[in-house]
Order: sequence, then C-alpha cells, then structure tokens
Amino acid sequence: MKPRLLFISPRFLFPFDQGGKIRTANILRQLKGGAFDVTLASPAPADAAHYGSELAGICDDFLSWPEPRMGLPGKLLALGGALPVPVATDRSAAGSAVIAAALAKRPEVVLVDFPHAAVLLPPGPIPGTSIMFTHNIEAEIFERHAEVARGPMRAVWRAQATKMRRFEGETLRRFDASIAVSARDAKGLAAQYGLSAVAPIDTGVDLEFFPFAAPEPAPPEGGRVVFSGAMDSRSNIDGIDWLAEAVWPLIATRRPRAEALIIGRNPAEALVARVQKLGLPFAFTGFVDDIRPSMQTGHVAVIPLRVGSGTRIKAFEAMALGKPVVSTTLGVEGLDLNPGEHYVRADTAEDFATGVLQLLAMPGESAAMAAAARALLEARFSWAQVARQFEAICLDALRRKAGLL
Repeated sequence: MKPRLLFISPRFLFPFDQGGKIRTANILRQLKGGAFDVTLASPAPADAAHYGSELAGICDDFLSWPEPRMGLPGKLLALGGALPVPVATDRSAAGSAVIAAALAKRPEVVLVDFPHAAVLLPPGPIPGTSIMFTHNIEAEIFERHAEVARGPMRAVWRAQATKMRRFEGETLRRFDASIAVSARDAKGLAAQYGLSAVAPIDTGVDLEFFPFAAPEPAPPEGGRVVFSGAMDSRSNIDGIDWLAEAVWPLIATRRPRAEALIIGRNPAEALVARVQKLGLPFAFTGFVDDIRPSMQTGHVAVIPLRVGSGTRIKAFEAMALGKPVVSTTLGVEGLDLNPGEHYVRADTAEDFATGVLQLLAMPGESAAMAAAARALLEARFSWAQVARQFEAICLDALRRKAGLL
C-alpha cells in the first residue's frame, strides 16, 4: 500500500494563470501513479466541477472548501494585524475544518504548498512527515518592493516585510523539511531561518505543450515584444511600468513601429491608463485560456522584473516556444542559464533597450540564442525530471522521520 500524501494548497490550481499554479499542477500530474497516493486539498470556486478531468489528472482524491474572499476594506484592516496581508487573506474557518478532518486520518506525509497555506493548519505538531514547498523567499518579495517604492508605500512594504519574515521563519521551522525552487533559494532559506533540511528542485516546462519554432525576422523599424504574466501581480505591474516609462522611449527612437503585447489576466486599470496617457503601442490581452497563440506572434520576449522572488516559469515557456529573451538578472534568478548564450541580461533601461534592439535587428543571433535555450530545456528541465526530484525529496524526508536514513 502506498504512503498517503496530503497536499494542501492555498489556491485552486486551475486555470493556469499564475506561475505557482503551473508549477504545482505539473509536478502533481507527474507524481500521480508514482510512490504516493495523493490527496489534494484547496479552496475551490463555484465552477470547480468544470475542471473535473483536470483534477483527476493531478490527484487521487480532492478535498475543498469555498474560496475565501477579502475585499479592499478587509485588506486595509489587515495591514494593522499581526499577519502579513497575503497570509491573512488565506484564512478560512471552512478550510481549517477540512484540513483538520484530513489530518485526523493520519496521512504519512503532509505537504503544504506556500507558507501562506500553513495558516489553515491547527497549532502544534504536524502529524506524520511534514514538508513545506516554498516557491519563493516570501519576505524577500516585500523587501524588494520596499527598495523600489516611493513615498508612504515604502513604509508599508517595509512593515509587511518585517511581518512576513517573522511569519515565514516561524512557519518553516514547524516542518520536518522544506523544498525550494532553486539552489539559491534553498541556501537563502537555510541561512536566514536556521533550517537544516532544505532541498532544491529545478523549474520545469511542458516541452510538448510549448513546441519550438525558430523566431521570425522582425519587419524594418518594427517588431513585436511580448510579455506573459498575471497582470494583477504587483511585481509584473512594476515591471511593465518600468518597460513603458524607462525602456520603451529608447526602443522607439530606433524602432518607431515596434509594439508590445502584454499577455495575462486582470491588467490593472491604472497601468493601462498610464500606458494610454503615454501614447505607447502597448496592447493588453487580459485573461487567455492559452498563451501560446499570443506568444507566437512576438519576435522577442521580455522579462523586465525588478521585484519578486523564486523562479519565473515565464522565462522557460518563452524559450521553449523559440522566443529569444531579454531579462533582468532578477527575471531569471535561480534558473541555470548563461547570459549571452541562453538570454540577454540587462539591468538598466539602456541595456534592456539595447538588448531588445539587437535581437530585433539580428535574426541570426536571435535564432542561435533561441535554439541554444530550447536545447538546454530539453536536456534538463522537463516537468517529469523535476517531479522525480520532488518525489525523491519527499521519500527521503519520510525515511528520515522513520529513522531509516
């Protein structure tokens, strides 16, 4: 009989409109039928039944509760509470009851997806072998926002960073082991929080879903730049703000017919208004069921991120499709990529614009970079390979708890 793994997520995993959902669901899909019998527990929207076949493909059993809803007034009130706002928004009495009932059945492994979800656990020791899957160094996200924020928001971000660092440390120390999404994050978590059992996995990509096509040459004076990501994410909003205000004027001087396509759900109204006020050739798709058709229209993919943590799956998806990538260092942080070979690294507005312009003007260089990136993904970064790493870490933690290691 297989050991039972209770996998607790703070988010319903469908549709695939966030990197964390994509990573978790693809790992679960590859885990199913392997060493564990997997029960997934998460909040669920009213239309969850629409995703029945998708859920059946990633777990053996599914437990759920209604999605918690906290409006802006509640979030503003939460600013004064002891918990960071993203943690406070995941609290759910119904969710805690579902988790308590599942824990009463004594699963051999309890795996929590994101530290936020630990707010659903009862206090005290966690039964069985407990593992935290952390996709970021959560406090680092707030600290980086504080670095680029202006005015009163800097103090708000700093206060949230302090709360998150306390919550993150206390939470991770409750678990027998932690899984990080990069060697860089594993080292940082161990050092910052005194953790003795942190193991990294790689980031993966669905190589069949994202088929390779060599990039098309850009038209004279033009070309399309593409970005994909949830556009209600503060990190992505900041990145597109920077692209629009600091980078794009430099691109437009050389490529006046160039345009940008921003692919992702819920583009912030204030961001769209700023872009329109600047008169920039930026288009926003909003939510799309499948990013591939929109991504495939681009000549260069960009990742202009200045804040965030963890690893960006969007980089691998663009590379898998054959799009040459220009990214900040942070945009590909934690990914084992070589600048100049697999992507163009650019951390100033001038360098970022230069990188985009060079790739638009040099189709041979673009094609060579795209081919090198795809070859690396095929050699090392399929989701099947990542899931094997993940499963091995879980089995090792189980054996260690049982005194077999």
